[in-house]
Amino acid sequence: MFTVTPATDPDGQPVAVSPEHRDDMTGRRRSVGDTARTGLSLLAHVVDIVAGVIALIIIAGILLILLKANPANSIVQDLHTWAHSLVGPFDGIFTFRNAHTAIAVNWGIAAGFYLLVAALVTRLISHTYR
Repeated sequence: MFTVTPATDPDGQPVAVSPEHRDDMTGRRRSVGDTARTGLSLLAHVVDIVAGVIALIIIAGILLILLKANPANSIVQDLHTWAHSLVGPFDGIFTFRNAHTAIAVNWGIAAGFYLLVAALVTRLISHTYR
């Protein structure tokens, strides 16, 4: 059967370790590397979530334009404004005869770029403390 032994000092005496510094599985003190890995893992998840939300806003903006949503609606206006501000330098990379096609392509490139950069940053963060 699995038993948890408390952390001890070199003399064999139990060491008081605060609960936030204990490993849940062994009950032993976590190292600085373990804590850093946990923080970096959390940072990687935050980067992924932020990039996903940005890409979702841009894709929603594309769909609202392609589906010809009512531009007088405040939700449509807000989403379009957010998407347009996030697209920034990607707006107008390619020109097509149809303005809707140009927006779909250029804004789609922006969404893909955000997701690609997030994946690279997440990979870099996750390989920092392996």
